[in-house]
Amino acid sequence: MKELVIVWLVILVASVVLEVATVGLISIWMAGGALVALIAALLGAPLWLQVVLFFAVTFILLFFTRPWAKKYLNSKRQNTNLNGEPIGKEVKVIEEVNNKNETGKVLHHGIEWTARSADPEVTFAVDESAVVSSVDGVKLILKKIETGV
Repeated sequence: MKELVIVWLVILVASVVLEVATVGLISIWMAGGALVALIAALLGAPLWLQVVLFFAVTFILLFFTRPWAKKYLNSKRQNTNLNGEPIGKEVKVIEEVNNKNETGKVLHHGIEWTARSADPEVTFAVDESAVVSSVDGVKLILKKIETGV
């Protein structure tokens, strides 16, 4: 019986350590199930009941609390603005883009981005439109709009 207590304790600790390491709401549900199974083992419950309690509590926690936890615990997570996939999109320059002076800002879907020119010799004036050619970290890399004749 003592071995079962140790097994549930190991599963509990491993689940908590994994959760802390990943911070992704992955294994915390198993920790709850392991805690209930550990208590059952300490009270002398048979192995089959401990296993049933482990899976039942894990499932209940996962099914009923995960949506709530994801909504409220991850509410401060901010999108990277790449969800709109700015590459190939037209943006408006709101601060002169000049690589030599390390200046430049554009608006993409109402969000202000730092911008640089793909060609270090090319600058973009305020109110000029440009096309995003790539993203470098938090900067949009711009190129001139090609006009077809």
